[in-house]
Amino acid sequence: MGVTGPAGPVMDRDEVDRALARLGAEHEAIETSLLALQDHAGRRLLEGAGLTGVTEERWAAAEASITLLWTYFDAYTQTLRTARRIRARRRWSSHEDLVELTELLRGESVTVAGSAHAGAPALSAVPGRPSERFSLTALVDRMNELYASSLDVVVAADAVWSALPARIDLLAAELQRTRRLAHSVGVRPGEHPAGDDLERITRTLTRLREQVVSDPLAFWIPAEGSAAPGGGRPDTTVYDREARALEDVRREIDAVLAVRKDAEQRIVRLRDVLNRADRTLAEARTARGEVLAKIAATEVPVVSGPPTALQEQLATAAEYRRQAQWHRLSPLLESLEQKAEDELMRARESLTAVTAPLAIRAELRGRLDAYRAKVARHGLAEDPELVERYEKARRMLWSAPCDLRVAEQAVLRYQRAAAELLGPAPGAPGPGGGPGDRREAGA
Repeated sequence: MGVTGPAGPVMDRDEVDRALARLGAEHEAIETSLLALQDHAGRRLLEGAGLTGVTEERWAAAEASITLLWTYFDAYTQTLRTARRIRARRRWSSHEDLVELTELLRGESVTVAGSAHAGAPALSAVPGRPSERFSLTALVDRMNELYASSLDVVVAADAVWSALPARIDLLAAELQRTRRLAHSVGVRPGEHPAGDDLERITRTLTRLREQVVSDPLAFWIPAEGSAAPGGGRPDTTVYDREARALEDVRREIDAVLAVRKDAEQRIVRLRDVLNRADRTLAEARTARGEVLAKIAATEVPVVSGPPTALQEQLATAAEYRRQAQWHRLSPLLESLEQKAEDELMRARESLTAVTAPLAIRAELRGRLDAYRAKVARHGLAEDPELVERYEKARRMLWSAPCDLRVAEQAVLRYQRAAAELLGPAPGAPGPGGGPGDRREAGA
């Protein structure tokens, strides 16, 4: 058929039938989608909610788009119904029928009043034009755009409402349980940092829930690169942060509960450690007096007094336990346990430092007696020189005050004299390594 019109070449009967079948299927699909959008739970919630912020703005635009969608769909339906009626006039459509059908199915045959889509962004009428004309294909494309943008708002809001309020409510319930437990162990606002944290978390969750309910789209993160309606995820940043903060508080409360459970045993252990440190320091003070009396020309370190400050803190800890102030007892016990161990270590180091001269004297006495026993085994104990040097060294080591430096030199002189008399053993190489050298006998 070579005749053409404003809509292009005139369609034949088969082309008309195929177009009507395709448009009928599209009409059914569009109607199904619109009814589903109309019945969507998110849409019903949006219609009844007191919205604010970005959600209020986007839902106002989406409502206008949905209204326009139905207007477009009604116009689409009417045009399709007209085309079907013309096609049904006769089995073999006339040329005039086919021209009219071609105009309806391919031309800009759908007229929509300009006021019908006022308020829809990017879809408003051209100024000065009372109405707008579309082809059925262009109208379907326009309806798809409106449907996608409207559905995106509905699905996103519904996803946020489905995800966040329930989670916030569960966290709030856990928060209340934690608050009651915290109160039972004395963790209260203004008295313990964890109590202040609980107050802050409570305020944040209350405010967060109000914001999520009234402005869900403010908590929606669209998926990058996705054009599908509702592509994205709820923004749980604030919720996750407060959940972690509550978990930290719970651990703090657990620590306080643990203190309540074993506070008595820990205080007993602390008292024992401090008593041991006190006894060690007392022993060091006694030893210092002995060293000053028995050892000459030696600097003896000063011994500190008993750990009275720690004893006072221990008494405070016991008072906290009696008053059930577990939140104060917990950090105090942790601090005291470390300080008490440090104090015991310092006491032991002080005792070691103070008694060092006595240990040196004891070591010199042992060396002197060991060499005397050695020379006695070789029958040299009565050697006049050895006897003289031994007695001199012995008088220095067993008299008070003892000059350790002089006594050590006396012991060394006795050792050297004994070594010279004992001489090297037969057959052993001497200092030069020759066969005639002998090593010390009995070594």
